[in-house]
Amino acid sequence: MREFIAAALPAVLFAATAAPQTPTCDALTGRDRTRAERLLATEHLYDCCDGTVAECLAARPPCSLARRLAEGICRRVAAGQDDARIRRSLSRRARSVMGGGAPPEVDVTAAPTAGEAAAPVTIVVYACARCPYCSRLVPALFEAVTSGALKGQARLVFRTFPIRGHEGSTEAGLAFVAAHRLGRFWPFALYAYRHFDEFSPEVQVEWAAAVGIDKAAFAAQLADPATREDLVASKKEGLVNGVEETPTLFLNGRRWVGDLDAVEILDAVGEETERLGGLQWVR
Repeated sequence: MREFIAAALPAVLFAATAAPQTPTCDALTGRDRTRAERLLATEHLYDCCDGTVAECLAARPPCSLARRLAEGICRRVAAGQDDARIRRSLSRRARSVMGGGAPPEVDVTAAPTAGEAAAPVTIVVYACARCPYCSRLVPALFEAVTSGALKGQARLVFRTFPIRGHEGSTEAGLAFVAAHRLGRFWPFALYAYRHFDEFSPEVQVEWAAAVGIDKAAFAAQLADPATREDLVASKKEGLVNGVEETPTLFLNGRRWVGDLDAVEILDAVGEETERLGGLQWVR
């Protein structure tokens, strides 16, 4: 994997190589635009094209990854991120996409899934029912694979991974498993995440009823030792796969170590889809 290089280049090179950009890049002005042009002219792609982002944008046809990385760089510049943070983000994305190490062993047959089964990209997410960031990221991924930009491109596999430091994680995790055993995982999980700040172990029965689960059946599942066994199995699986915190994601078996930003993750999935389909060059 090519190391990202940060070296000052003459201003004339910026003008020569950074001309074809993206909507976000074109919207930048002043110092932000100058800084973005410098990053585009010094950061290299890790795939698809051997040059800098700016050089690969200028190629004919342009490399699609160059457009993706340029858009990401300019989005981060607009958000006020400094150069060092942007370079770290690019490096982490490269490590995530290019992979390495053994793929995770995931019991997909026992897991809730969303999206089309035949989708070329599988996103596995280990998430705690009481993880604040999970409460935002998981619904965004679900929407993307069921009705959004990743429909038909990716499917989402959910594995419950309670974190001891999150108060109520065991009770909430049992409720997630109970809802899955009753065939209503996604309605319940999305409802629970949507009402994240209203959680208590007792209110979960009402949440179940709100998504069409019989209260008595739900209570019975919560008390069933098999439900706890399923939760323990999911947690053990995550530990075997090196999961220590949530959310932890794997994209087609490669651990995502990039930023836990929905826009970034969805863009990386789009990149993976293009790579699998041989569409890295855009005409």
